[in-house]
Amino acid sequence: MPKFVILDRDGVINYDSNEYIKCPNEWKPIPGSLEAIVRLNQSGYRVVVITNQSGIARGLFTLDDLNRIHGKMYKQLSDLGGEIEAIFYCPHGDQENCRCRKPCPGLFQEFANRLSISLANVYAVGDALRDLQAAAVSGAQPVLVRTGKGEQTLNADMEGVEDVPVYDNLAAFVDYFLDE
Repeated sequence: MPKFVILDRDGVINYDSNEYIKCPNEWKPIPGSLEAIVRLNQSGYRVVVITNQSGIARGLFTLDDLNRIHGKMYKQLSDLGGEIEAIFYCPHGDQENCRCRKPCPGLFQEFANRLSISLANVYAVGDALRDLQAAAVSGAQPVLVRTGKGEQTLNADMEGVEDVPVYDNLAAFVDYFLDE
């Protein structure tokens, strides 16, 4: 049975921005995050990214821009010997009421359905409450990191996800997870 870890992108793998990550030059990995993904890969874990990208709906960047951003992420990760299995993204805005935008579980369900797997033993690492909520509703194991919006999330009402484990960053989670 394949082993997976689900990651949010902005705020977990790379620095987040209130202005959105709109082009490859703005995409900058959080120190240790790419190496953490490599360590997961080396330990037999397949990494999947599930990310909201409402900047597309807002007209801030195009699908081509998003593909170039992801190309940069893939290249930097590949240069270290790691890989991301797949990226699932929601291009919609808040007002569109889609099923794929976190906190809705649509992308988690799509991922699980495509591979005919249960998410019961799959960790999902995020920095925002909506990441944790989508993971919990889909049956995955939510994990919060303090990077990105993580500190804000800790100070919010975390109803329904109060007992989520918290780590300083993705590297700290992976250290703990792989030593378990």
